[in-house]
Amino acid sequence: MGLENFILNILIFIGIYMILGLSLQIALGYTGLLNFGHAAFYGIGAYASALLAINLNFPFWISFLIAGLIASIFGLLLSFPTLKLRGDYLALATIGFGIIIEQILKNWKSLTRGPLGIPGIPKPIFFTFEFSSLLSYLILVYIIVILVYLILSRIVNSPFGRVLKSIRDDELAASTLGKNIFKYKTLALMISAFFAGIAGSLYAHYVTYIDPTSFNILQSVLIVSIIVIGGLASLKGAIIGAIILILLPEPLRFLNIPNFIVGGIRQILYSILLIIILLKRPKGIIGEDVAS
Repeated sequence: MGLENFILNILIFIGIYMILGLSLQIALGYTGLLNFGHAAFYGIGAYASALLAINLNFPFWISFLIAGLIASIFGLLLSFPTLKLRGDYLALATIGFGIIIEQILKNWKSLTRGPLGIPGIPKPIFFTFEFSSLLSYLILVYIIVILVYLILSRIVNSPFGRVLKSIRDDELAASTLGKNIFKYKTLALMISAFFAGIAGSLYAHYVTYIDPTSFNILQSVLIVSIIVIGGLASLKGAIIGAIILILLPEPLRFLNIPNFIVGGIRQILYSILLIIILLKRPKGIIGEDVAS
């Protein structure tokens, strides 16, 4: 891969993780739902879009939207057993959800091909134009990043968004004012899951091959780290966090280090950066004040 293609590839992945970070901000940053299973929605969207495109020959744009809708349905299903939980208990429940989805992807071989993964996922086509080049896919990804950012900005600055913030800061007070806490939390989780699902669709149609290892608990930790480092309750923070965390380990590619070691070093770098940010800037780089 030439230098230009390398840069374009990194920029595409940054864009996908921007969408993942933005989506998690709705649940975690603005509503206070500590979701450590966000990669499950990412994986659901990727597999849904891939299977619809391959098995049913759905056009990309339809499978893209359906992937988000299916992920949001799983967000609805997750809300029933978990949203009465708080703090550490909610985090543990969402970790369990992420593990369950990963195991389903690994073991439902008749549908997902299990550990073998799904190859041959087609590139997106708009009318007769195929997004096959890196540059064209980069443009597609960042158009969607901009749309997601604008949509979520409208949501968080609306009366609905202000209710989410009030639930995050003082759930009892919001309930006393007559707000249906469960309804708002459920909607926040569904919105968050929807946009994670479309990020999964973009990922699947970009790499053209997916397997369960791409959507494990480490991916959820990475997405949460994007939010913590960039800043809670800040859409711009999610953008910055994605840029930093995706670029951080890239210099390792130019060092003569075996591939099996690079993954461990990457996790160490993420952990060190996370510790530094938590010590020096607890709110993240540009996060807003969040009530504890």
